[in-house]
Amino acid sequence: MIDKVRNLEIAIEALKKFRKYSISPLHERYIFPLLSGTYFSYRKLDVLRVVAIARAISNKPKYCDVGCGYGDFLIKIREFIADAIGIENCADLVCRSHTIKPDFIKITDARWGITDRFDIIFVGWMEPGIDLRDAIAEKTDVIVSTLDQGISLAAEFDGHGFYKVASWRTPSWEDVNTEIMNKYYTQIHTDTLNNLSRLRGAHNLWYVYSRKQNFERVKESLIKSQENEQNMGAHERYDFEDILDSCGFNYMEEIETICSRNQKLEHLWEMRFT
Repeated sequence: MIDKVRNLEIAIEALKKFRKYSISPLHERYIFPLLSGTYFSYRKLDVLRVVAIARAISNKPKYCDVGCGYGDFLIKIREFIADAIGIENCADLVCRSHTIKPDFIKITDARWGITDRFDIIFVGWMEPGIDLRDAIAEKTDVIVSTLDQGISLAAEFDGHGFYKVASWRTPSWEDVNTEIMNKYYTQIHTDTLNNLSRLRGAHNLWYVYSRKQNFERVKESLIKSQENEQNMGAHERYDFEDILDSCGFNYMEEIETICSRNQKLEHLWEMRFT
């Protein structure tokens, strides 16, 4: 725990130094995701998808974000689900990010700290080596999880009485981080930048799971969400989405991925249903 607190202090000092020469204040959410963003990149449409799932289950859904950090994604959800709460096991992270710890974030270990039952649980981050799936599966019938293939593990709930409804792919924060640093904070030739951009993995995967009784309702809510996205206006974007666009991670951007040793084309944010 002492090492964890010390590492947090080092990160805070590094962020202060970065702000002195940062080209854009929006860059830090990808350079320092622990303090200023999340370990998964997202757009407002991701928030709206999760909210649509919650509202498909209940008119007044009970929502919990496990591993919410200081609450970046959770705060966006609370604009639509006012009593949504979060669970975070690092008190220092939450307290150093807020003057006063918000009442909607509970400091506890999710392995035994999820005391209520929820309509939907969102799992944006699980520390390597810590498996929370049994504890989470016991307290809900619908789960949305993210899996960064480079860092977070144990985000799949197929073997816990759940069925995968849908999935979609977003850029990992590491890929966005690399693009920002190469493009704005180094003096790399344009041709080299273009070659490097082809190496990006964009490998953050979002999974939606449900038990049988809610499967069709969840699926229908996502199909409707996807239809509505085609007509989203400028007011339905966050300012930091411009950073994703400038780095080549546009909505429905076509990218190459590696699957079973073969390369294939995928589209970012495109839903795949099971």
